[in-house]
Amino acid sequence: MVRWHLGFYPSTVLEDAIVVAVVIYAWETYRGKLSVDWRSPFLWPTLLFVVAGAIAAVTAPSITAGLGLYRAYLLEPIAFALVLVNVLRTPHRAMLVAGGLMAGAAVAGVANSYVVLMGLIRHTYQVTQTPPVVIYLTANAVALYVVPLVAVAGSLALHARQRERLFGGAFLVVGIVITVLSFSRGGYLALAVVVAGLAISHRRRFALLGLAALAVALLALVPPIRTRVLIETENVYGNTVQSRIDLWNAAIKLIEHRPLTGAGLSGFQQRVAPYLTNFHSTAQFIDPHNIVLNFWVETGLLGLIAMAWIIGAGIVISWRGWRHGTPGWRPFHLGVLLALVAVIVHGMVDVPYFKNDLSLEFWTLIALSWAGLRWPEPGQASERPAPPAATLARSPS
Repeated sequence: MVRWHLGFYPSTVLEDAIVVAVVIYAWETYRGKLSVDWRSPFLWPTLLFVVAGAIAAVTAPSITAGLGLYRAYLLEPIAFALVLVNVLRTPHRAMLVAGGLMAGAAVAGVANSYVVLMGLIRHTYQVTQTPPVVIYLTANAVALYVVPLVAVAGSLALHARQRERLFGGAFLVVGIVITVLSFSRGGYLALAVVVAGLAISHRRRFALLGLAALAVALLALVPPIRTRVLIETENVYGNTVQSRIDLWNAAIKLIEHRPLTGAGLSGFQQRVAPYLTNFHSTAQFIDPHNIVLNFWVETGLLGLIAMAWIIGAGIVISWRGWRHGTPGWRPFHLGVLLALVAVIVHGMVDVPYFKNDLSLEFWTLIALSWAGLRWPEPGQASERPAPPAATLARSPS
């Protein structure tokens, strides 16, 4: 959210931090004459995604805007993930990274929750309206960022070692409160799936499922939450369900005319306008709010295939790590697995990737899971051997 220009070059605090991290890693690698581990199940789908993004950037209505999104949503987070895969050689380092994501989510989420609570207490916010926000521009953006981290925190709280378990439990509580007060219906659905997955993963699954069901029932009795959910059942044109359907139909019509390239990066708002016949304004619709349609219109058919491949590989790797990984890494694998499920579930009705923070979070979680298989704990036997990889020199960190 903090933006500036370095000469002609537009940037943000987040982007500059990524660049600094990548440059420092490159310098340490060069100085120490170290090799970089490129090989992973994500290599080919990631390269395909990068190629698809380049095509989407140059076919966008504004090449300048397209290249800006290409840098921010693809090149920078992927480069950062490559750094993480090479340096996250222990669960302790993975915890530092996961903790950093959670700390950032807590700052933004608690600030947003405070604004919503004050609006409810002072009667300046009615839950039938769009929730107020601070830092983020929409309340849905809060849930999109927080719920995947709730999955990781919940897995740590249930399955990690003592210190990590306490930290995970603390953010689990905070993250659930933040999500509830975001009043994001898509966030509620994704959170419910994550909580169910966490409960099933534990040996006391039936007791935990019962507690989860009781918590859902109690929350449903809270008037603002009940009203916020039930409003979607009203037969009033303009509610979220109806607007989503109209938007998806318009996106499908656009794809029918541009099936290979889509609208291009940053091109959806302009190129979907002729098909949005049921809307008076298209200003707020910069994406079609569906994970399949999002990637198709933004990065074309190749980008959609590449992202499906990446998410599929992430789910398989995370499942393998959860079932056969070493003890310190297993909670991270389960957390990433459920986080990817949350991305898919919430992504059915929203945009779970095409923001600076969401794309960075996505690739960071992918890197965490692969690092767990790539760097099993010394002296800890896993049920399945680690995947083959080139022998690397000692990390300079």
